[in-house]
Amino acid sequence: MSTAQMGNGTLGAPLVELTNLVKRYHGRAILDGISAKFGQGEITAMIGPSGGGKSTLLRSLNGLNTIDGGEVRVGEYRFTPGKTCDRETLQAVRRMVGMVFQDFQLFPHLTALGNVMEAPVQVAGKSRAEAETRGRELLKRVGLGERTGHYPSQLSGGQKQRVAIARALAMEPRVLLCDEITSALDPELKHEVLDVLEDLRDDGLTILMVTHEIGFARRAANRVVVLAEGKIVEEGPPQQVIDAPITERTQRFLKNVLG
Repeated sequence: MSTAQMGNGTLGAPLVELTNLVKRYHGRAILDGISAKFGQGEITAMIGPSGGGKSTLLRSLNGLNTIDGGEVRVGEYRFTPGKTCDRETLQAVRRMVGMVFQDFQLFPHLTALGNVMEAPVQVAGKSRAEAETRGRELLKRVGLGERTGHYPSQLSGGQKQRVAIARALAMEPRVLLCDEITSALDPELKHEVLDVLEDLRDDGLTILMVTHEIGFARRAANRVVVLAEGKIVEEGPPQQVIDAPITERTQRFLKNVLG
């Protein structure tokens, strides 16, 4: 992948690299020899039919999934088949790679601020005072400065997802993985979350987002990657992949999604 351009300059060298990545379940290849590079500061939207391997790919980047072939490199760290990372290495990777899930995964017994503070204190060893200051800043950044003392049960779905984003950012990651984070939200609430992600693109984060929000992909992504049947069937700038797709598989998928 050549370096790409965006509004605020040239994207950095590849921070994440996949080489012939293979993942199998029950003998079936969910990821079938995927190779890709993702540059620092690049927003990549991953689209494609359900079961195409998108979520599995994300989970392979921070050690949630083991792999059966090829290699995953994130910064200086590498995952290969059969290689067991020690706890210290795995924690280092997960500090570098934040993840936001579809179902929020907030702690119900902690407030919004408590959820954002938890990992910096328990994992990164920061003082509670430092974590609280940073947590309040991040909740304000995602538009929840007045909700710091609210529990998840007191928040809307869009607010919960914004807390989840703030929680991921609290570990100061270099890569942010977003797995269908708007799929469970009403249309109006989706925009709350997508606006936050769009606001983050000037922060230098590498963002990989599995999404069916084609409008967001067209507007905010530097690159769109189409996964189907465990393979990358097309990739390129949004204007090319979404508005003028080359492959029949991409054309069929977009026709089904866009109607």
